[in-house]
Amino acid sequence: MPLEPYSADYLSEKKIKHLSFHSYLRKINSATNKPELKSSYMPPLSEPYYRVKPDCPSGHPQWPEGICTKCQPSAITLQPQTYRMVDHVEFASPAIINSLLDFWRKSGAQRIGFLYGSYKQYTEVPLGVKAVVEAIYEPPQVDEVDGCTLNDWDNKKDVDEVARLCGLQIVGVIFTDLLDAGVGDGSVVCKRHIDSYYLASLEVAFSARLQARNPNLSKWSDTGRFGSAFVTCVLSGDEDGGIAITAFQVSDSAVEMVRADIVEPSADPTVMLVRSEDDDDDLQGRIRYIPEVFYRRINEYGASVQENAKPSFPVEYLYVTLTHGFPTESSPVFVSAGFPIENREVIGESQELRAVARKLGVSASSIEGEKGIQSVSDFHLLCFLHGMGVLNKEEESLLCNVARTHDRAEGFQLLNTSGWATLLAILQESGERPPKRPLASSLEALGNDYGSNDQLAKRFKGASLN
Repeated sequence: MPLEPYSADYLSEKKIKHLSFHSYLRKINSATNKPELKSSYMPPLSEPYYRVKPDCPSGHPQWPEGICTKCQPSAITLQPQTYRMVDHVEFASPAIINSLLDFWRKSGAQRIGFLYGSYKQYTEVPLGVKAVVEAIYEPPQVDEVDGCTLNDWDNKKDVDEVARLCGLQIVGVIFTDLLDAGVGDGSVVCKRHIDSYYLASLEVAFSARLQARNPNLSKWSDTGRFGSAFVTCVLSGDEDGGIAITAFQVSDSAVEMVRADIVEPSADPTVMLVRSEDDDDDLQGRIRYIPEVFYRRINEYGASVQENAKPSFPVEYLYVTLTHGFPTESSPVFVSAGFPIENREVIGESQELRAVARKLGVSASSIEGEKGIQSVSDFHLLCFLHGMGVLNKEEESLLCNVARTHDRAEGFQLLNTSGWATLLAILQESGERPPKRPLASSLEALGNDYGSNDQLAKRFKGASLN
């Protein structure tokens, strides 16, 4: 008899810590909907909801003027989440990580970027899902030695559109937390370990907000959505002094607690604070309801006990860990590199038309069409070309298809479009021109080639124009 994907014995044998989402769904659905009972279908999934329910049918004034047992949230008991929406994070090429690390190597400041890729089946876990990362986009930000501050990302919709045309979507976020060890061998300080923390409370709150903005649509939920497949990756030092990747997802309870404004980050990265209702009093009354929050832990006697989470509780209850790695045989979507990465003016790298011209093999005197076809397979270049607005929708779709599939036939079809011809004309006007030689050096060179100036004049005199 075949085993169910949520079999505890199988998971223990394979040392799988968390159920995959689809294994969890099958487990919950088998307990909720039993065909032999011939009962009506009930959605097996339900998202946690820790806010005061609006439009209470009891007839009392709405919160904060009134509240009852029907609309107030129940007490929260935190437990480690047993499943995860994504099981593995796979980077299509090590060059994707190195490009982000280059900023830290050149500036010493931290950097943050958003992961673009796709979701695929992960065969190492029953019914598993992996996020395959193909590119990292670095939004406008202020980078410092101890962190980053994101600025307004005005062209996010444009970047998402380019990713969609390439068959990709936003799948997560990645940031660095690196400090050089100062010994001159490239090693870094190990700040995140078992005796400190792996994901700080501020980072949990940040990831929770991003997961709330990127919900996972599901027909098995009573609200039409459940959880999020958005992942968080951290580049930090390991115990050997090298740079390591760690991948996480914030739990569904954590997302709802942040959305309901029940918790807030602490100065101590290992704990999360539970807000106090006394801090919410203003002239208009209380605007936030804070339910009771508890968490369960194993005490020194090995028994499971319930503790009050106020004023703070360990941050480990709010996230799950993911595995990560690189493919055995790398086959990334984008195979070209060298175009400047966006928003790096602080280290002297900027995206300009001259950089595009060099990338596509365009100069004031020549155009290398075939080189342009090979060079467009660069996500940062595609985003820059989209921002120029020279190509129409059909031409841009063809461009992204060439960048994704590397099809030479479609590439030559792109060369024959009017929009591409216009782009090349613009680049040729702004492209780098070959340096001109000084007049003195030119005459000297001519003199060396033909002898004296008198002999040169005789040669011209003897030449006929007919």
